[in-house]
Amino acid sequence: MTLIPQYTVRAATWGDDRVALQAVRREVFIMEQRVPESLEWDDADAQGLHALAVDAQERAIGTGRLLPDGHVGRMAVLQAWRRRGVGSAILRLLIDRARQVGNTAVHLHAQTHAIDFYARHGFTIHGDEFMEAGIPHRQMSLNC
Repeated sequence: MTLIPQYTVRAATWGDDRVALQAVRREVFIMEQRVPESLEWDDADAQGLHALAVDAQERAIGTGRLLPDGHVGRMAVLQAWRRRGVGSAILRLLIDRARQVGNTAVHLHAQTHAIDFYARHGFTIHGDEFMEAGIPHRQMSLNC
């Protein structure tokens, strides 16, 4: 018997995968976390490399993006798929891509509830807690 993976993660672009990327971010950030829509979409989406996780039926379940300066952001996984390795797979893809394009470090603004998640991947905290989109965050970084 061959096991079919429950999900896959691949590199994505805003031009080709915008609808799927927006669907996940809309559900997680705008609906669940109440981030104002005007703060969610920005010009950086077109410049970034995105990661897209899809389930076995090719439905979008998670996303993240890497900007040219090494900033990882917009990490989002649908609630039903959390704690199943999806976020880790997305983050690993983005870190690998950062290395491939020559970034020596990656950094991010972690929601405080997600600090342990990023720490398990080697990220360290820098600076004090700050508010972003009404949510407490800490700056974190990882040397590649």
